[in-house]
Order: sequence, then structure tokens, then C-alpha cells
Amino acid sequence: MHDERRRIEQRVARVHNQRIRPAIYAASVPCTVEAWQAPGEPVPFAEAAAAPYRPFAMDTPWGPPWGTTWFRMRGQVPGEWAGRRVEAVIDLGFVGDWPGNQAEALVHLPDGTPLKAVNPLNQYVPIANPAKGGEEVQYLVEAASNPGILADDFVRPTPFGDVLTAGDKPLYTFRRADIAILDEQVWHLDLDLQVLRELMVELDEHDPRRHEIMHALDRAVDLLDLDDISGSAADVRAALRPVLAKPAHAGAHTVSGVGHAHIDTAWLWPIRETKRKTSRTFSNVTSLADEYEEFVFACSQAQQYAWVRDTYPHVWARIQESVKKGQWAPVGGMWVEADGNLPGGEALARQLVHGKRFFIEHFGIETKGVWLPDSFGYTAAYPQLAKLAGNEWFLTQKISWNQTNAFPHHTFWWEGIDGTRIFTHFPPVDTYNARFSGEEMSRAVRNHREKGRATRSLAPFGYGDGGGGPTREIMERARRLKDLEGSPKVVVEHPDAFFKAAREEYPDAPVWAGELYLELHRATYTTQARTKQGNRRSEHRLREAELWATTAALHAPGYAYPYEKLDRLWKTVLLHQFHDILPGSSIAWVHREAEAEYARVAGELGELTAEAVAALGTGGTRVFNTSPYDRAEVVRTAEDAPVYVKVPASGSAPLAAAEPPRPVTVTGRVLDNGLVRVEVADDGALASVTDLRAGGREVLAGKGNLLRLHTDLPNYWDAWDIDKHYKNRYTDLLDAESVTVAEQDPLVGAIRVERSFGKGSKITQTITVRAGSPRIDIETDLDWHETEKILKAGFPVDIRAPLSSAEIQFGHVQRPTHTNTSWEAARFEVSGHRWVHIGEPGYGVAVINDSTYGHDVSRTVREDGGTTTTVRLSLVRAPRIPDPGADQGRHRFTYSLLPGASIEDAVAEGYALNLPLRVADAAGAPEPVVSVDGEGVTVEAVKLADDASGDVVVRLYESRGGRATGTLRTGFPLAGAHITDLLERPLEEAVADGDAVAVALRPFQILTLRLQRATADRP
Repeated sequence: MHDERRRIEQRVARVHNQRIRPAIYAASVPCTVEAWQAPGEPVPFAEAAAAPYRPFAMDTPWGPPWGTTWFRMRGQVPGEWAGRRVEAVIDLGFVGDWPGNQAEALVHLPDGTPLKAVNPLNQYVPIANPAKGGEEVQYLVEAASNPGILADDFVRPTPFGDVLTAGDKPLYTFRRADIAILDEQVWHLDLDLQVLRELMVELDEHDPRRHEIMHALDRAVDLLDLDDISGSAADVRAALRPVLAKPAHAGAHTVSGVGHAHIDTAWLWPIRETKRKTSRTFSNVTSLADEYEEFVFACSQAQQYAWVRDTYPHVWARIQESVKKGQWAPVGGMWVEADGNLPGGEALARQLVHGKRFFIEHFGIETKGVWLPDSFGYTAAYPQLAKLAGNEWFLTQKISWNQTNAFPHHTFWWEGIDGTRIFTHFPPVDTYNARFSGEEMSRAVRNHREKGRATRSLAPFGYGDGGGGPTREIMERARRLKDLEGSPKVVVEHPDAFFKAAREEYPDAPVWAGELYLELHRATYTTQARTKQGNRRSEHRLREAELWATTAALHAPGYAYPYEKLDRLWKTVLLHQFHDILPGSSIAWVHREAEAEYARVAGELGELTAEAVAALGTGGTRVFNTSPYDRAEVVRTAEDAPVYVKVPASGSAPLAAAEPPRPVTVTGRVLDNGLVRVEVADDGALASVTDLRAGGREVLAGKGNLLRLHTDLPNYWDAWDIDKHYKNRYTDLLDAESVTVAEQDPLVGAIRVERSFGKGSKITQTITVRAGSPRIDIETDLDWHETEKILKAGFPVDIRAPLSSAEIQFGHVQRPTHTNTSWEAARFEVSGHRWVHIGEPGYGVAVINDSTYGHDVSRTVREDGGTTTTVRLSLVRAPRIPDPGADQGRHRFTYSLLPGASIEDAVAEGYALNLPLRVADAAGAPEPVVSVDGEGVTVEAVKLADDASGDVVVRLYESRGGRATGTLRTGFPLAGAHITDLLERPLEEAVADGDAVAVALRPFQILTLRLQRATADRP
């Protein structure tokens, strides 16, 4: 029996692959082709249409890396083809079958109308069905010769990741530009055989259905005339019809298919290429919608829609029509599919705000779900943010990549740090690029963890990661699998319909509380440090510009709030939070441009802030505090002189010296300000940190600020991964070239440590203590030239901390410092924002940073019986794939040790380090726009309402993890106040008394207040 089965399977496979598939196109005639190589960057259609073209022959090399070649194709449908289905078939010399990582093209009519894209899995352009015969065909084809960055499967670095290093040797050889007859019977037979063969292979060896299909295929092939495939295809199909018509079992699993085309906004291609990818994929999708009335395509990322709207108006019009017909489903409600861990709290809120608003404005649709299949883990702040933006569901896929632990649910309620829950699905098909293969359908059923309680799952289908999307072949598979014995049922529908049915079927789904940690891609918290620093600085500069622009708009006559500029700058920052830009996993070109964009953003925001401050009046010097906490600290004047000042939260004060608690002394390598005493060893490490406020408690349990250089070669995915074995090989950087006093002043004491190491790398660190502050800053200037290394800075602390706390968006998460289970052991590298805190009852320590996200926390028991808890920051990496020069060069950043810190201290100092006091020419300033009392009530954003009404919008949250009550007071006459959603739409009236609003928050609750001014004079 085994031999017979093998004979049949081999026979069917050979006939299918070698006879039927080559006969899908029954006849063809070549087109006449001419070519024009565009110089430099892509050009508009009009310029290409007017360019000089030269004759081009098939089998000719074309396309330098990242180039654009325009081809003019002409042909005529033969008269004898009347009544047949006729298509153009274009093969640019495709390599492999990934549409998004090689040559792609968009086909235009002579008037510039985009018709359809071609890629290796979608090489046709419809001409006529049926043809009349004699039709003239003329196309202009914009072909992108994008290099295959993954062609060697990430085995070695490649110069193709930047146009500056890629060279100009042609990459592709044009193979085909024909007009051809699509033999529909043969094409359908090919699909019948695909579906049945794949189903047969997946069925159990002892399943009668497997044997039924096998023998049906054997008998059907007997009917195929190998000398006349076209003439006998109908008979073969008729023989297979009964086995294809058998319905699925009544209790069969249902797969809700949702058309999808994951288009990475940048990754192995630059942003400029993504703009063209959207036009190609969206042209194909709208064309497919015309052919299949049941087709539904889900598409996220408002930024990509905006590009199409602005650059491809014909495609944009087709999208709008598809939306009206219900075949195109805007989803996600975010500006881009952002990284799930690294964007700040306000930035994630703005992702949702800008995305939701775009879809409401342009389609009249309010999206209901967050669509994030591919981000590298998901913050526990998401459930609350998603619900506050009006979402009902959350979808992800990436957690299926876990290295160690299989996630226990596919349909569940996800609970965030504040207790908010959102209905969540994680498709068991384990891909967001499904094609309805037999293996995928079997996997969806096999993996589904809710068997017996839920009967449905979702499958995003279509080719992606670089676009492509669904094809007609995938749609034909879906039709055959709609109700087929042995397979789950496939229904193509809107994701909202799936989530509604899934929730009704399974309302008591299990709960997962806390972050969705991805046990993979942990290095994305660190790779491309300058990109991450650019994001962090931009987020805080936006906060600063909004606060002082609001202050000026309320109190400076004639000042106009810069709505348009702030909106544009926010969208630039949000764009670069895409999950392959901010995590550092893109090619060199992407990160080179990102750094330039962040520099431009910094310049513009600096100007906006300076203009707002200047509008408040000049003729004196004031200190401006953007932080939500009162500050008493040392600031530098324009002449670089230190001054100790006190400045209210979100307000300003004259640059007038306040009396510091005690002066700083510098004795040899010892810094002492009466609060802490820091001793620097001969090797430049911290030998001792004494907390004088805690009775002289020694904070360290070993060398502090220990710089450790690890070998860092993961098994795969160099820019993405840090594998546990990195810890096994390292060098401690203890050879200091110099340890010198850098500053000795009653207000500031500093010691500078200089080191050289490795392949010419140099690091200069200035350890600074300031009057009145227990915070010890380590200002770092690093010239980095290592490869396949990671540099960490460690602080072993004499604290027994069972948990560490790390700041995330609008709060913090706690993680065990032990490894009792595989889940805990898998978290050997984790993310955090501005601070990490460890503590035992009565005492804690925080490590604060201005641009670092990755870290690890571990515990050891010393010989004396005490426990050492070590916090290590991941400072910089040096992967070579996909960017061979990742992180090379200059880095400047600061991190700090804060002894005796509570969570409240960590929050306040995290803001302080990231929002330096600003000294500016200003004669005077009004009271802060808002001030808040009440422990744990923290202001995150102050701005004018987006609708230009002049209302003031304040976003605050509870930051300690406990309940909080307080009062918000306004620096302007208050007419009324409302609690709103993230989109600033009123939910309920707030309790106001005069110019004060009562605030009561549950742990980590986010609250958005819309405040109406008691004046008709509004900007």
C-alpha cells in the first residue's frame, strides 16, 4: 500500500508540475520593448513619458542597484485570439518568489493611469476577457531594480544596503514581455490539483479521506491527454469535481481570511521605495477587488495611505471606491505599525490619534482594532491606550516566534498595567502572509489552543513584508476551501466581523496580564543607538515645544500656535517609530536618513520653542522647566557658569541663584555633596557610592559603572537578536588611560575617565555630582569601532530585590529578578524607558538614562550571605547585517545612578534628565498653564486642542502604581472641563471648582482633560 501511494503521489506531482503548469498560457507573442534608465532617484510619470527610449532586447541585463528603468512595451492581440482571455506577461528576471525583496514594477497606460504591478508571483496584466482580436497594447512600465538584501539568507554582510555603497552593476536579466492567452481550464485545473494535493498530504495516513483524494487524483490524471493538455483539462476537472464538492464536517474549524499585504514602511529598502511599493500593491489589490466580489482587504498604516493620496491620485480614487464597496477595510488606526516597546507614552497615543483621524476624515470610518502583526513584543500599556482611542480589539502575530515558551492562548483578554482589558487574537496559522496552503490550514487547526471552547481563527492572507498582497490564485484557493471535507472552512470577511463573532462565541476567554514579551529580537532595544536617541530626544522636544507654544498662545498677544508645523513634525517622528526603523533592523540607507531627519526635527523644534519663549517677552533671563515636577538643581548659563536654581513644574523662574543645601567637594578621586559620596578607583570604575542620607549606607556591592565588552554573534538575525550565549565571553574595560578631575566648583564636581580598547574605540566618561542632588551622572562620549560586540555598563547594588521595575509608557512594569521558570529565564534582556528601579523594603536605587532602552537585571548571593542585584544597561552594539556599519562612530549619551530612590524619585529624575532646564532671554513669564498637586499625578502633555478651538488639552497619568487624588489648577480663567478620549472627544464632564479640576486616578490610569477658557479671544 505504501508503494502504491508513493507511485500515485509521484505520478500526480510530475504531471502537475511538468505538463499542466507550463500549459497555463496556451500561446504568446512578444511585445516590442524600449528602455530608458532614469538617472538617480525615481522621476514622475510625465518626465519618464517624455524621455528618450532605446530598443531593448529580451535576455539583456538591466537595473543597477536601487535604480529605476522605464520600459515602453507595444504589442497587438492576434485576430485569431478573439473570444479568449488575453493578458500581458512580464518577467523582469525575477529571482525566487519573494515579491518584496527584488525587482518590482508598476505598469501604466500611456496617459499615466497605473494599471497593475508585476512581481514574481503576479506577472500578468489583464488585457481583455474576452478579447475581440486586434487590440493595441501599449504600456509604460516603471521597474525598480531593488537588490535582494536577503539573497544570501543573512549569511554575510552586503554593500547593497545603501545606494552610496551598492555599485552600479546590473542585477537582473529581462526574460519575458509577451501578450498571451490564459487557458482558463488549465489554470483552474492547476488550482484544483494544488488544493487537493496539499490537503491529501496533510491528512492522517489512516484517514479515508486521504485515500479518497489520492485515488481520485490518480483516476483524473488518466483522463489527461499529455499531447493536448488544453483539450482534456475540462474532463480532468469534471472527474475531480465530486471530491472537491464534499462539504466540510459540521464542526470543522472556521478560518476567517482577511486579505493583507504587510508593507514594511522601511526595512530592506528606504522610505522612498516604500512609497512606490504602496502604489504597486494597492493597484493589485483594487484590481483583484474588481474580479472577486467577496474579496476583503485589511490595510493599516495611515502614513502609507497619505503617500498614495499625494502621489498616486488614480490609485487613491480606486481605494476610496473599494472602501465604499466594503472590500477595503482600513484597520489598525495608527500612523504606522510602530514598534511595540520603544515609542514613548505620548507618542503611542499620537500614533493612535493620527491614524484614527486620518481614516475618519478620508473614509468616514472609525477603525475598531489595533492591527500589529509584526512588532517585536508589545507594551503592557497598549490595552488602555487602545481602548482610550475607541478600539475594541487587538491583533498580533509575532509572538508565535517565541524561542522558548509557546504562548498559551490564541484568543484571550489582554489586561494592561491599569487593569484595562481588550479582546485579543493571535492567529494560530502563525503567519500574516498566508496563502491558504494545505500546510497552513492544517497548522491553524493543529495549533489552535482554544479547541472545544472556540471554533474560529483569523488568517491574514497575501504576500508581504515588502508588499505584494493577495493574488487571484489565493482567492481561488479560498473559494475551493470554503466548504471542503478534511479542511477547515474558509470565509473571507472583514476583521471586525471575525472579532465580533469570536467574542460572542468566547466571551469568557482567558486573561493574559502584563506585557506580551517576545522571546526573540531582544537586541532591537539597543541596535542603531543614534536612531533610538533621535527618537527619544524628538519626543521630549515635541513636549517642550507644545508646552511653551501653549503658554505663548494663552498669554502672548499676536502669537499663533503652530498647528501645522507641530502636526508635520509629530508625523515625521511617528513615521520613524515604524517597527523596523526605531528597533534598528533596517539597512544603512534607512538609518542614515533617519539620523538626518532627527537633526532636522531638532532644529525646527528648537526654533519653535525659542519663538514661543521669545513671545513671552524679552529683556531678562529666565529658566524654563518642561518637566511635570518642581526642580531645584544646577543649571548652566549661556557663559557655561553653574547656577543653583528652583523652578516650578511646567513653569519658569528668574535665573537667580538659590542657596544650595551643601557645596560639592572634590578630594582626589572622591566627590561629596553632603548627600552622596562617590569614590572613583584607579581603573576608573566606581569603587564606592555612599548614601549619606541613609546613615552612610554603601550602595555598591562591587565595581560600579563596570564597562563590559561582550562578544555578540547571535545564531541568526544579527541586528535583531542577542542570544543568551553572549554572556559567556567578555572583557572588562579596566585599563584607564587617565582619571582626572574635570571640574571642581562648589556647585559641580566631576572626574573624567578616558579609555581606549578593542579596534581603536575610545570612551570618555565624566562622572558628575551636583549640589543639592543625589543623582550621579555619567556623561559618555564614545567613539565606537567594534564589530559583533555589545557594550554594557553594570551597577552591582547591595540590595535584595525580588523584582525590578522598568518604566514603560504611562507607568512601569515589574519583572522577577530570579529565573524560577523558563518564562523568567527567557527575559534575559528586557526593555525600559527612562529608568530602572530595584528596591527592598525601606531602600531603593534607580538607574536613569537619556536614550538607552535595553538592559538586564540579575541577582547573586555573595559569600557573606548578602544579595547583589545588578542592573546593566546595554549601551551600544555592532551587528553587521543588514547594515555592515551599524553603530560605528560617535555616540554621546548620559546615564545616572540615583541612590536612595523611590519610584516617585525615579519618575521625577527620569523626566529631569531627559528634559534639561532651558535658560532663555525672557523678561517675565505667566503662571504655568497647569499645575498639579497630589502624589503620583503626573502631567505627560500640555497642548492646544487639535481642532483649533483654543481649548487646552492636558494628558496626565498615575505614575506610582497606586491610587491618586489631586487637583489640577489652570493658569488661565477656566470656563469648563471635560474628560475626553485620546482623540479629544468629550466622554464626561469633569468636576471643576473655579480654576481647579479635581482628579482621581486608579493605578496607572491615563486621563485626558479638555479645558475651556473663560474668554472669547481664542487663537
